[in-house]
Amino acid sequence: MTTSKADLTFASIPYAVLPAFQKPVYDAIRTEDAAFYSGLTDSGFMLDFEDDDTGLFMKYLRRGSGYYIDVGASQLIIDGKIKLKSGSDVSHLTETSVVLQDGTELPADLVIYATGYGSMNGWAADLISQDVADKVDKCWGLGSGTTKDPGPWEGELRNMWKPAQQEALWFHGGNLHQARHYSQFLSLQLKARQAGLAIPVYGLPAVNHLK
Repeated sequence: MTTSKADLTFASIPYAVLPAFQKPVYDAIRTEDAAFYSGLTDSGFMLDFEDDDTGLFMKYLRRGSGYYIDVGASQLIIDGKIKLKSGSDVSHLTETSVVLQDGTELPADLVIYATGYGSMNGWAADLISQDVADKVDKCWGLGSGTTKDPGPWEGELRNMWKPAQQEALWFHGGNLHQARHYSQFLSLQLKARQAGLAIPVYGLPAVNHLK
């Protein structure tokens, strides 16, 4: 099993059937690590396993957010070495504290904003224009109807590694497997246009891009 064969094997699984594959995996994880997750929730860590209990990977494909891959901080939370306050947004800062909307005041010497990632079409709006971002519409996600992944069902990741509604604009990203595997097909599409090959797009008649 080579790396490229492994990439192709995984990429050949239709997104529509992945939830059925993932759910038993995360059912087993929750059973095996029940004490771990109980310790996190008892410490105030808000967690879930996706709307349909299919876990981290489906969250990644559907919304690209809402998950944390543990690299050690979880045990520090369970042990009480990292304290959490969940369930209330920040209201304002003072010179010496963070004040939450529920009235809680947390003394602080240093405040670090961990605000997460921006969306791809959000970056398109910032770097190009809002009109282009609106034309392209949402990037990433499958249209599963789960949290932050509204329908309709797309069948493939929206606008990724294929022509977008804005001519000459392409989106490339994903994890190591996706970036490694799909970059080949994106580059072939670009090369075909450069070479003037007739290319069918979205079920329309083939177009020669040199004419």
